[in-house]
Amino acid sequence: MGPFLAACALLLVAGVAKLVRPMDTARALVTVVPVPLRAGRALVRTGAAAEAVLGAVALAHPSPLAASLVAVSYLGFAGFVTLARARGGPLATCGCFGTPDTPATRTHVVVTLAFAASAVVVAVSGLSDWLPTLLAGQPWHGVPLALLGLLCAWLAALTMGRLAELGAARHRLGIARGGAAA
Repeated sequence: MGPFLAACALLLVAGVAKLVRPMDTARALVTVVPVPLRAGRALVRTGAAAEAVLGAVALAHPSPLAASLVAVSYLGFAGFVTLARARGGPLATCGCFGTPDTPATRTHVVVTLAFAASAVVVAVSGLSDWLPTLLAGQPWHGVPLALLGLLCAWLAALTMGRLAELGAARHRLGIARGGAAA
């Protein structure tokens, strides 16, 4: 349940971030889907709103339907990043957190597939209750579970954001120096 809560929290945060700054994701989108940038931006904003709402709903009321939709969204993200990477276009950022310089990496795919798997487990488990009720049935009223979810979300965001930026910078430095890029 901890990774599922993290997945929902990241959906919420990333959705809101893309609503505020949709252009990086729109640029990534047009490398995969042949649409004009303006249409891509509108698609990103619509998808970001749906992403934020899904994250909030699934976080507040985990249910098989909500968990299934979370799984489908993360599978879609993994597919998008995989396709974008395979096309080898000018994808310097996936814009997943509404910020530039967040390169789409294999790590993105692994993290999104792990979150999809956690959502499938929750969907199959049949849990369906409000989060406070679910946490109340946990040891220490769910505080350790909630902290685990927050830690997992923070580590995933760090891995897909800052560590990906460091890897891209390292790669650029290797190329700039004429050395072998890592």
